[in-house]
Amino acid sequence: MPESHIRPALRTDEEALGRLDRDTWSTLHAVTPRPMPPYAPFFDAQHRPGDFIVAEDADGTLIGFIRLVPPTPLACNQHVRQIQGLAVATRARGRGTGRALVRAACELARRQGAVRITLRVLGHNEPARALYEAEGFAVEGVLPGEFWLDGRYADDVMMGRSLG
Repeated sequence: MPESHIRPALRTDEEALGRLDRDTWSTLHAVTPRPMPPYAPFFDAQHRPGDFIVAEDADGTLIGFIRLVPPTPLACNQHVRQIQGLAVATRARGRGTGRALVRAACELARRQGAVRITLRVLGHNEPARALYEAEGFAVEGVLPGEFWLDGRYADDVMMGRSLG
């Protein structure tokens, strides 16, 4: 299995990231409606290239991304970073790409001075939850039935871990 290369996102990745985001959309992880044309830009004021780490195949094709940001603009929790999005192309799943992106996000958070990292995941997203647990995240709270998705209620699960 070829390894992926992990790097910071660039503004020139916008089209490929938008396509990857649309191609991986699923009620397994998305709470927003399926994107429909005309598509909004992938990058905007709240989603800047510097917020993303990408994975690319040996040929330079983007096969995954993770978004890492402060959870709020408040100074009192700038020691925390939050993962707000992870996607891996279907053809690249099972190769460790998601794990590499989570590890890269934790390392970047440490370099940014964070001592803690958090995320939210849908309760029925067992593959993602298993990945996060394997990387040291623990469930810290659950909002039962927080979302109505695909004809059923879905829990919103908060997970976190120390970066120490």
